Amino acid sequence: MEVAIFDTYVKRREGGYMHFDIIVSVDTNYESVLTFGNAYLKSRSLTAPVISSRDCRFCHMQETVPSWEKNIQQQGYHIYELEGCR
Repeated sequence: MEVAIFDTYVKRREGGYMHFDIIVSVDTNYESVLTFGNAYLKSRSLTAPVISSRDCRFCHMQETVPSWEKNIQQQGYHIYELEGCR
């Protein structure tokens, strides 16, 4: 399965930034990517603004990693946390 990876940076209201990737199947539309990112923020109960197109940009495509594929099949996306997400 080939996936698209969107590099996402969100400024936290408490200060600092969150950096994470939103990973989706290659046929997922961009509006859905933003919706998935906002759902992730809400699920974490983090006080962060809504993700906009300036915060989330297409990075690259690659073959999926098995641990990502399960989430993509169940939820439509996988979040790979990089910095400031805890």
